[in-house]
Order: sequence, then C-alpha cells, then structure tokens
Amino acid sequence: MSRVLVVDDEISIVRLIQVNLERHGYQVETANNGVEALEKIRQKRPDLLVSDVMMPEMDGFELLTSIRRDPALMDLPVIMLTAKAQDADVFKGYQLQADMYLAKPFNPAELITFARRILSSHDDYGEKVY
Repeated sequence: MSRVLVVDDEISIVRLIQVNLERHGYQVETANNGVEALEKIRQKRPDLLVSDVMMPEMDGFELLTSIRRDPALMDLPVIMLTAKAQDADVFKGYQLQADMYLAKPFNPAELITFARRILSSHDDYGEKVY
C-alpha cells in the first residue's frame, strides 16, 4: 500500500484529499504546514507528497526546495496542489522539480489519476522507472 503525505493548512482540503486517496487504497498521513511535513518526511518517508503552496511557517515552494536539496529525499515524487495557478507560479513549481501541478479547485478523480501515474512510474525505492 502506497503512503501519501498530504500537506495543507485548510483542514477541509486535507480531509477531501485524504478521503479520496483512502477510498482508492492509499495510506494517508497529514500535516498542516511545510515544517511539520518535512519532519514527518524525515521520520518516515512517504511514497508521494501532495502539498499546497500557500501555508504558514514554510510554504510549499520552500518545502519542495528542501526536499530536492536533500540527497535522501530528492527523488520523492511531489504533486503541488494550489490556488496559485498563474503561469508564473506553475512555472516556478516545475522549475523546482514538482512532478505535477494541480490548481484549486481540483477534481479529486484527476488527483487520483496523477497519483497513480506518478507512483506507477517509480519503483519500490522511489526511483523513476524508465
């Protein structure tokens, strides 16, 4: 069972994502900001991270940057999920090596599809399979 860490400061969004992922067989953990997420990732690395961008303490871009700079985490698949959907924000997400960028409001079925696609393209060690 794949483990997914969902990070968002909006509890209703976290719950929506959690319910939909669990319904499709994923084990879900949650965090309310980037600092909490980074601690959880370092304690027990998930198979996938779904993160909001605009959060207190450490935003999603800072979280993504921290992950990509850490040799032990740099290949962790990341889906950015955010209301910041202007072209410049999307471009920044991809520049920081997000695997996918979804705009809020989002379709839960679309999130599940992207999660499956990303997780199926990584082997059991988190490395991309070509």
